[in-house]
Amino acid sequence: MERATLTTFDLPDCPGVYLFTKGKGKSKSVLYVGKATSLRDRVRSYFDDDLIATRGPRIVDMVTDADGISHETTPTVLEALVREAALIREHMPKANAMGKDDKTFLYAVITDEHIPRVLAIRGAEIDFAGKISGGIKLKAIHGPFPSGYQLREGLRLIRRIFPFFDTPRPVGEGNRHAKGKVEFNRQIGLYPRDMDSSDYARSIRNVSLFLSGRVKTLRATLTRDMKQAAKEERFEDASQIKRQLFALDHIQDVSLIREDREGKDVGPRIEAYDTAHISGTNAIGVMVVVEESMPDKKQYRTFRIRGVSGRSLNNDIASLKEILTRRLGHNEWPLPRAFVVDGGKVHKKAAEEVLKEVGLGIPVVAVVKDEKHRPREVIGSLRAGITDADAVLANSEAHRFSLATHRKARSKAMRTGT
Repeated sequence: MERATLTTFDLPDCPGVYLFTKGKGKSKSVLYVGKATSLRDRVRSYFDDDLIATRGPRIVDMVTDADGISHETTPTVLEALVREAALIREHMPKANAMGKDDKTFLYAVITDEHIPRVLAIRGAEIDFAGKISGGIKLKAIHGPFPSGYQLREGLRLIRRIFPFFDTPRPVGEGNRHAKGKVEFNRQIGLYPRDMDSSDYARSIRNVSLFLSGRVKTLRATLTRDMKQAAKEERFEDASQIKRQLFALDHIQDVSLIREDREGKDVGPRIEAYDTAHISGTNAIGVMVVVEESMPDKKQYRTFRIRGVSGRSLNNDIASLKEILTRRLGHNEWPLPRAFVVDGGKVHKKAAEEVLKEVGLGIPVVAVVKDEKHRPREVIGSLRAGITDADAVLANSEAHRFSLATHRKARSKAMRTGT
């Protein structure tokens, strides 16, 4: 699709979802689904000259292949978020971030318990056939959501209107500290307070309607409940529902708007790399992932250094280039906001050279250590849009994981004599 084609699509300057498509009629297929604060501005960004540097070759190929764009408007970015999830689940477009493996997506689930909870969990933790996660039956599964950050932020906004429990364990279980935290959250209005089972069931119903994208149905249901409460002279209940309707129409999704305008489709993901060896023996490289300032160990990867012709295995620069090149060969893995490497400007430049070879302009951050291997300087975090703390966290975790992995490899080699 060429930039000139944009003039044939009447895209409004408002929140909504957009679909890049190919073909017509029964042969029409959806190549990509996205959401936007401004449909007009976001779709235009796909035709910028630096698209390959900012979004990667996968998205460039998708735009080139597409021959149509359709869209739906929504009153808020939060509603666009849940509509995007519904459309991704319906079409599962290959070009969507993490689209080749729905186990890496995040889902919002509602547990089938006496006191249901609303949780954000990864698809890898869900038995979709049996609707079970960790031995807990699920009443509903909503998603997938490409951005973990935006899903959690969205749930935070929804909880302000319809309070629900999101405790790690079933409500009522846990130690004294956990129970105290529940009580505190009830006092400040984050968790339901003095709600009977029927009231909480309605709150969960409302959350489920919203997460499934049926917001019009939710508004109609609340309006009906409000009129019924007034008819039965339950004026306090009617007033509460009226406040919920007002809040629903005036959601302050400022954080979602900020994230969307910055073009972050998969949330703040950071990847960090490190290598380990002893005089070139049992050389390994690792990749760790930090999302929303938390290590995600399920996405950690290990690379056995193969070596480059004419270079020894204890060449850190060559090893870094090798593992980065091999990592970028996995198109099914989502691209991060930033790559973090251990070392100084030389290591940073080496990583940037690898990215340049494949046409990516993702920032590289280097963490420089002192003689006691403590972080002394962080180079490039400002441009990457991440905090020094997150860069150091990712680097430290990569260092820890590389040492642990190398110890295992060395022990195995000693036992087997390989």
